[in-house]
Amino acid sequence: MRPIRVYHVDAFTQNPFEGNPAGVVPDAGNLTLAHMQKIANQLNLPETAFLLPATDPKADFRVRYFTPQEEIHFCGHATIASVWLLANEYGWADRAERITLETHVGLIPVQWEQRDGKVGKVTMTQITPQVKEAPFRDQAEIARLIGMDADQLDERYPIKLAYTGNWTLVVPVKTHQAIDAAKPNMDELAAFNRQYAISNTHLFTFDAKPGFDLYTRDFAPAIGIPEDPVTGAANGALTGYLVLENILGKEQTRLTIGQGDAIGRPGTLYVTVHSTESDVVIQVGGFAHVTLEGVLRLPES
Repeated sequence: MRPIRVYHVDAFTQNPFEGNPAGVVPDAGNLTLAHMQKIANQLNLPETAFLLPATDPKADFRVRYFTPQEEIHFCGHATIASVWLLANEYGWADRAERITLETHVGLIPVQWEQRDGKVGKVTMTQITPQVKEAPFRDQAEIARLIGMDADQLDERYPIKLAYTGNWTLVVPVKTHQAIDAAKPNMDELAAFNRQYAISNTHLFTFDAKPGFDLYTRDFAPAIGIPEDPVTGAANGALTGYLVLENILGKEQTRLTIGQGDAIGRPGTLYVTVHSTESDVVIQVGGFAHVTLEGVLRLPES
């Protein structure tokens, strides 16, 4: 049997059993794609990151992300989890202040804070955000798909598609309570998202609990994740939407976003936006906690 070291890392939290769980396989260079998919399915976490030797000389690692169902182009929380693990458990904090990851959507620089010899918050710089019109559906139909009354949608803001690695359907909602009460029709939402090549549906509100600027909730049944607890990529895309739609100003902005309360896995994301006339740079950060580590045994053949 071939031993494969595997970690379960809770991202966007400092506590076990909170935030978003990610699988991390730090030495996946000898694994086939079939192995990666089977391991991700076996771990049955929202996403599992597999770290491989980089092919780009500017990168330290190449990373591939898998849900239990399929490979996806980018995953924010698994990125935070992977780099937090490398910095804390694999000695990277002793020799560098950042790591660059080679992904399907481009190079992702990730840096960390260090105090008294301990690594704290880890922050990734996402690719340039994009926004485009959502597939035409009236608000009542969108509300039905996500399982809430149409009058709970916040008509001050448009429903749009946003992107920092995965296309996300961004849906504004009036209240925190309405978001928590949403009960999507998962089969229909999955079919809708597959039809339009949408990875996930992301609800947001400015009606957040004290200490937070936004509250969100995310559903991704089309890629095998009924609900993703705390989403780095989707909240990066949301922030891009807020800037590009002129909901937030273009000056430097800092946001604290809460997610995961509805399913008992609260997490916190720290987002910074730097805007110029020609570019919007989004950085999404958070903490992480290694909750499980072990060895998966694969047959040699």
